[in-house]
Amino acid sequence: METSEPGKSKFPLWMQILVGLLFGVVVGMVWPGVGVMLQPIGTAFVKATKMLVMPLVFTAVTLGVYRMGLDLRQLGRLGGIAFLWFYVATGISIALGIGLNQVFHPAAGVPLLIAGNIPQNLATSVDWTKFFLDMIPDNIVTSVAQQKIIPTLFFSVCFGLGLAALRDTAKPFINILDIIMQAMFKLTSGVMATAPFAVSAIMAWVVATQGSKLILATSKLIGTLYIGLFILILFFWLILWILKEKPFQTTKLVMEPLLIAFATASSEVTLPTHMKILQQAGIPNKVVSFVLPVGYSFNLDGSTLYQSLAVCFLVEAYGFHIDLPSILTILFTTFIASKGTVGMPGASLVVLAVILTAVGLPLEGIAMLAAFDRFMDMGRTTLNVFGNTIAAIIMYRFGGDRLAETETTEAEVVSA
Repeated sequence: METSEPGKSKFPLWMQILVGLLFGVVVGMVWPGVGVMLQPIGTAFVKATKMLVMPLVFTAVTLGVYRMGLDLRQLGRLGGIAFLWFYVATGISIALGIGLNQVFHPAAGVPLLIAGNIPQNLATSVDWTKFFLDMIPDNIVTSVAQQKIIPTLFFSVCFGLGLAALRDTAKPFINILDIIMQAMFKLTSGVMATAPFAVSAIMAWVVATQGSKLILATSKLIGTLYIGLFILILFFWLILWILKEKPFQTTKLVMEPLLIAFATASSEVTLPTHMKILQQAGIPNKVVSFVLPVGYSFNLDGSTLYQSLAVCFLVEAYGFHIDLPSILTILFTTFIASKGTVGMPGASLVVLAVILTAVGLPLEGIAMLAAFDRFMDMGRTTLNVFGNTIAAIIMYRFGGDRLAETETTEAEVVSA
């Protein structure tokens, strides 16, 4: 993968975002009143970015599936490799979370005090029938309007296959979808120009409203999580090195979506710019448009690391010893529940509830975690984004020349 940065300047956007992030932290600490007042700026940025997500997902996935659907073996190959990697990465993340708890025991000496509220109607099991039925949209317009990405993905895949079956007849509509996607990328560039100011406002608000008391009270758990996230980054760098990619240059390439993910604690906000950057770097549209939207729903390495670590933390905070049967239960339940809760509101809390129920513990501890979840969410969301960068590179490299674009790629269009 070519990792040169198009339009490179002495002060690139990712560096501007980093400066804005640090400035926001200072404002939130020194002038908390100002930090609170800046919240609308960050909210406007998040809303503007989310405005682009659903149109981009629909057009990108439809186009990607159409181009691969002309060769169904290619589509099956990419899908098989993608989900194999998703489950391997998930298993590694879960095992790492359990292992870190066994090494550091972050719950040692922490009394389980409830400092928050458990969400009402929090699911404690996975309804697999409902999970699969919810993937099929009753009304695609309603699903898009409600920002339901899984039904939108399902419809886009089916629609792309339908267009592929029409072959040349579908080309006029394919050209329209191409134009829409190009317009989405142009809008993304405009929104991203405001990112340094928005990130600064978001960080000022977070620091001003969340403070540092909860971080200090649970610093061992937060520190253990970030150690785990760093270990996963090292693992991903090793994968890149094996694939003969440059780890630091690749990380620098996607620094913009990584910093935005950290500031906003939202993966979907980074999707438009993430897709644009990877396509500009030379990964074919058909790979990026399939792997990233699917990966943002099914490949959440940072989240699964957190879920397994958080459950182990709560088990020990309740005063129980984690034996081998408990470890296996947590490993297996997290592995299954993390995929079965995709698309649910508050998915991470739902996974925790499912696992705690499986090991026979009360759910009240979730409220304590929820009270300072923002600071951990920022880190795990960043890792989710980086993990999907690795997934896209793996899909491209293992697909080889078969995945090369046969038409003009979006990267060529954007950089023209």
